This record gives sequence, C-alpha cells and structure tokens, in this order.
Amino acid sequence: MAEDETDLLALEAQVCFALAVASRRVIGLYRPVLEPLGLTHPQYLVMLALWQHGPLTLGGLSALVQQEPATLSPMVKRLESLGYLVRDRDPDDDRALRLVLTDRGRALRDEALAIPPAMMARLGLDADQLAGLNTVLKDLIERAGPAAAAG
Repeated sequence: MAEDETDLLALEAQVCFALAVASRRVIGLYRPVLEPLGLTHPQYLVMLALWQHGPLTLGGLSALVQQEPATLSPMVKRLESLGYLVRDRDPDDDRALRLVLTDRGRALRDEALAIPPAMMARLGLDADQLAGLNTVLKDLIERAGPAAAAG
C-alpha cells in the first residue's frame, strides 16, 4: 500500500471500534457516580425515562430506551424491589402493566441531579461540548436505524 493510502480496514479507522470503546469507557465512568444511588447504568436509563415520561407501559419504556421488553422486565422487577416503582394495571388497558414511580423513586430524581455535572467533570467536557456530541450521536443513531439496516 502506498504511503498516502489509508487502510480502510485498519482497526483505528473503524467507527464501530471507536463507538464500542467509547461506550464501555463512558459507562464505566458512570458506575461510581451511580453506585451511591444503588443504580446500574441501564437502571439509570429506565429511571430517566420514568422521571421524564412516566407512568409508562413496559412497551412504552421499551420504545424510549430502545431495549427489548424481555431485557427490561428483570430490571423493572429489581427497581420495584428497591422501592423506586410499582407495576400496576393500565387503566386504559387492563392487559397491560403500567410502571409508576413511588414517592421514593420520585425523590431519587433530586439526588440524580448531581449526575450530569459529575459526568461533565469526569469527562472534562462542558455542556455545549456534550450537546454537540449528543447531536452527532443522535444523527448517527438515526442514520443507522431500522430503515438503514433494511437497505
């Protein structure tokens, strides 16, 4: 290969590799920040969805966090055992379970307000830099969505 040619198969040139490593490292940085709240990173995402959009059905939660209901079910049960939410029947569809935050789950939000600034400090990024990164990642998610996979 000539000196000016880029190896398209070089590991460090792969977006998938960079995203995988970045994801593992960033989620790893969340671990000690979430630990005092008794949450794992996936549980934190569930709580974020419920704080913003709750109450939710399992299907609604699944759509928001882009995880399969079968993956979310044990997580929801764990959050219920921690006293952060309850599962009850949806008044509009008694076949569906609705996830409702408890007083304890709603109060946890106040403690969680410290997480974004802590993560900005750990990453050495300010709010504008994180917003820019988030915009790029959302665009990438959209481009790599189901329609792109089918094509």
